[in-house]
Amino acid sequence: MFKAAMLLSYQYNITIEGEFIGWQAEQTTGNIMHALNITCHAVSVSNVVGVVGPALSRESHVIAPFGETIGIPVISYSATDPDLSDKNAYPNFYRTVASDFETAAALAKLFIRYSWTSCSIIYQNDAFGTGGAYAISTAFNNSRLTVNQMIVFDIAILSIRGDLKSLLINAGTRMVVLWAESLYTSLILKKALDSDVVGPQFTWILSSTISLNSFNQTFYENLIGMFSIEPTVGSVINAPINATLLDAAYRIWQQYESESFPGSMNVDNFALFAFDATWTLIQSLQQLCASRINISSSCLSFIESSYCFNRHFIHSKLLLDAVSRTEFLGVSGPIQFSDNVTDRITGLYYSAKNAQPSSNGLNFVPVLEYFYPRDWRIPIKENVIVWPGRTLTPPSGLALLEGINLRIGVIEAVPFTIVEKVTNPSGQTTIKYSGYVPDLIELLRNKMKFIPIIELAPSNMSYDKFVQSVSTGVYDIAIGDVTVTSARREYVGFSNAIFDNSLRIIMRTTSTVKIDLFSFLKPFSRNLWLLFFGTLIYAGILIWIAERKDNEALQNRSILYQIVMSIWYSFGNIVGYGVDFEIATSAGRLLTAGLYILGLILVASYTANLASDLTIAKSNNIISGIDDIKNGKIPSNRIGILAHSAEEDYYLSQISNGVRNFYPLKTYDEIYRSLLEGIIDASILDNGILEYATNNIYCNLTLIGNDFDKSSYGIVMPQHWSYAQDLDMNILQLKEGDDLENLRQKWFEMQLCPDSSGTSTDIGIEAASGLFLVFGVISILSLLLFAWKKRQNIKNCLCQLIYRKGSSAETKDSMNRRSSRTFEHSQNHQITLPDIV
Repeated sequence: MFKAAMLLSYQYNITIEGEFIGWQAEQTTGNIMHALNITCHAVSVSNVVGVVGPALSRESHVIAPFGETIGIPVISYSATDPDLSDKNAYPNFYRTVASDFETAAALAKLFIRYSWTSCSIIYQNDAFGTGGAYAISTAFNNSRLTVNQMIVFDIAILSIRGDLKSLLINAGTRMVVLWAESLYTSLILKKALDSDVVGPQFTWILSSTISLNSFNQTFYENLIGMFSIEPTVGSVINAPINATLLDAAYRIWQQYESESFPGSMNVDNFALFAFDATWTLIQSLQQLCASRINISSSCLSFIESSYCFNRHFIHSKLLLDAVSRTEFLGVSGPIQFSDNVTDRITGLYYSAKNAQPSSNGLNFVPVLEYFYPRDWRIPIKENVIVWPGRTLTPPSGLALLEGINLRIGVIEAVPFTIVEKVTNPSGQTTIKYSGYVPDLIELLRNKMKFIPIIELAPSNMSYDKFVQSVSTGVYDIAIGDVTVTSARREYVGFSNAIFDNSLRIIMRTTSTVKIDLFSFLKPFSRNLWLLFFGTLIYAGILIWIAERKDNEALQNRSILYQIVMSIWYSFGNIVGYGVDFEIATSAGRLLTAGLYILGLILVASYTANLASDLTIAKSNNIISGIDDIKNGKIPSNRIGILAHSAEEDYYLSQISNGVRNFYPLKTYDEIYRSLLEGIIDASILDNGILEYATNNIYCNLTLIGNDFDKSSYGIVMPQHWSYAQDLDMNILQLKEGDDLENLRQKWFEMQLCPDSSGTSTDIGIEAASGLFLVFGVISILSLLLFAWKKRQNIKNCLCQLIYRKGSSAETKDSMNRRSSRTFEHSQNHQITLPDIV
């Protein structure tokens, strides 16, 4: 098409200073020194005013600076390296093909369209390959996509650096972007086919379209579903092009080289880009010379030299300005350049093609089209996309566990993994697994279609060793009550959370209650009680002083009687009981008001504190939570910790400051047994396991306080595991579908032990025994007082019996008079029991 453009300029009678534009064609080989050599030779022997090409980016990095040196434009039609877009670095360079920055942006939008999140990139180690890989990484990063790895194809030795099979299989993605020239693309694909990493699990996207029929037919099934993304022309996506110019160019091609013309439908897009590059230079030269029509010197003047680097085009700046201003509708679409970049800024189109079987083998079929900077769309002539494996469903792009044999390590921990030995009728013993973990494995197996091979960890294996077994390759993954910690993440990876966890304290249940006979006195301190009784006596004396002469209830009574009754009056008003006589003086009433106020506060305070003390007394554990352990309420050697576990890490970092002063234990059963036997007083373990144990197995153990140090369990897997994203996605789906919550309810909400979690509101006899004992003592004293007060009556009765036996009536009368006086005197001075109480 370069020749067609030059010859077409002759037909259109485009001349410079009355002469047709001359041209010379050279074939480069990809060797940059060879490209520079033939360019230098051409410039040395003729007045070359512009270069169309070169085709390769690595050649353009040399020819473009050479063009700047001699002052001529270099217009490429297929060099796409993003670095060449820098106008400051390459001021004489232009191109009619889109930069790889635009190609990378189109690729990122294709990934977003099909919800692919990551890829591996294979690229050739030259300017085209490294520039394309950089552009893709930048575009993916801006779109929050991930490039998992970059694999280098060394064009010097025509080989992949590293083991291609292991690199792709161990990657977490099954999307492969191959960024290489057509020649290298075929070599890389052949190597990948031999390594069985092309379809149906892998989806390849090529940067260039190649002939697939050159491959062995046995690989056709693997090749089906591949994609290629290439810059295309406006006619492919029904965008405007210069059809008149294109038809004229085709006619010239057919006229002068009919044997090489492939047909208008098979002309390579880059040939059309080459035509527009040539036509851009032709029009720029025409504009330059037309603007200098009044200048006597030639518009194509050079500073002559036999050495190519010393030659220089005199009107270089004017010609470059003419190129930058050139704007026309070309055979590939609208052509326009910018002062800021070297790239074409209009008519940027892409086509995505899909490898599909046909009657003549395998062919790439257009399935999507792209108009920068918009989005991908389905062409007017729609073709169904056939994905790898001949499926019509787009792949996830992830490494899938489907059909993979998976060695899964489990560790016995009720109820996460319950291990039972089952003997069948023939006498053979097998191991049966049940619990949260086996149920979870079954849920994942049904969703992901892997083949589980469950292996039980030795009973004496610590949790840290269990986790390390994954990093050393003993298991592919490990599932159990394994806490995710930062220390473990240094050598293994973890999945999304499969169980929300926290730590809890477990202790023996204590059923004995310490009897305190005087617990009812605890609401007030000893000094307050002394002050209380002192106030009673003080107030009673004041009442006696104020009321003894004016109050009828106190008149004609002994002083002791009056003082006791006054103190009784003070007590009755303070406790709210009331008394059997009323105050008669103003001073007494004012004092009574003070007693009411004092009693209101004291009684309320006593009642509240007593209720609080009785409630606290019902909790007979020596600690109430983790803070008490941190404060040393339990000796360190009485605290049992599971050795080499997350609980040990917590104890060392949060409680003992790194000192191993705890009582080390190896298994959960050993911890429970040590608690029951009194070897230890408390232990710190995972809340889930403890809830199950105390609710269903060890009814005489109890949990103390609230949970703390919240964390989670995760499936242990190797770092950068290929299938990590697939596993995480399925775990997340189980969580969103409440499957994990259903498992938790199934295994952790059962309860066989009596419910001891609630606090009883009943107050036991022990808590109030002292109060009743004091009342018993008071009642005995009152009975004794009653008996003592009745002793005179008993004595009088005895005297009357004696006198009845006498013969003298006078004696009897005398005795009766004495007895009557004694009884009357006794009545006048008698203090009854109610008066005392």
